[in-house]
Amino acid sequence: MKGVAVAWVTGASSGIGRAVALELARSGVAVAATARREDELASLAAEAAAFGGRIAAFPGDLSDAESLTPLAARVAAELGTIDLAVLNAGLFIPVRAVPFDADAFFKTFDVNLKGTVGCLAAVLPAMTARRGGKIVLVASVTGYAGLPTSAAYGATKAALNNLAESLKFDLDRVGVSIQVVNPGFVDTPATKQNAFKMPALMAVDEAAKRIVAGIERGGFEITFPKRFTYVLKVLKLLPYPAYFWLVTKATGWDRKTD
Repeated sequence: MKGVAVAWVTGASSGIGRAVALELARSGVAVAATARREDELASLAAEAAAFGGRIAAFPGDLSDAESLTPLAARVAAELGTIDLAVLNAGLFIPVRAVPFDADAFFKTFDVNLKGTVGCLAAVLPAMTARRGGKIVLVASVTGYAGLPTSAAYGATKAALNNLAESLKFDLDRVGVSIQVVNPGFVDTPATKQNAFKMPALMAVDEAAKRIVAGIERGGFEITFPKRFTYVLKVLKLLPYPAYFWLVTKATGWDRKTD
């Protein structure tokens, strides 16, 4: 990938993070892979080594925001300057209004929001000092508007979209690129928890290819498949009664019995 020698990918032990780490390694990038599960990171590194790629394991817990700056410093010391940070780590806990589980919200916020901010604090000072680097925040189309069981997860993804939009004004002035990824439904361990039909479900390897291609292409938002994600953008413009009726029908929520 042009201009990227070292990338840091969080949430790399499974799902989109793992697939993106492999795709970057295939393109010749040295990847620092972070997640809590050390065994999965070791497996990821071995998979990359089998095709001649380089992925190094840097275990870490994104909910421990204070640990992330020294972790990023260790990545830079061992692999080199971090040119690209793909901040993908995310926790999805399906939630319902009844019974209401506040702890599920707090756990989700700690990883998806606090963890992302901790990663930004870890990499932005060096990037802004040298006036270069790329930040990619992996959000979701659940951040566009509310969907069943996604009150905690969707709230964090909406926040990541706003965070990226707001930071872009400053980062454009100091030569640092920021992008936000809003995938539709991707076949990962997280989405398997959804209790409703997921339209346009995409294989994780294809999603990773589109993300890496989007990083190379540039632009602010990477979203796919557009036949689905743009429909959600339009739905959000509808009056609320129409929006809630259509989403209820599309997800089969009106047929739920519990």
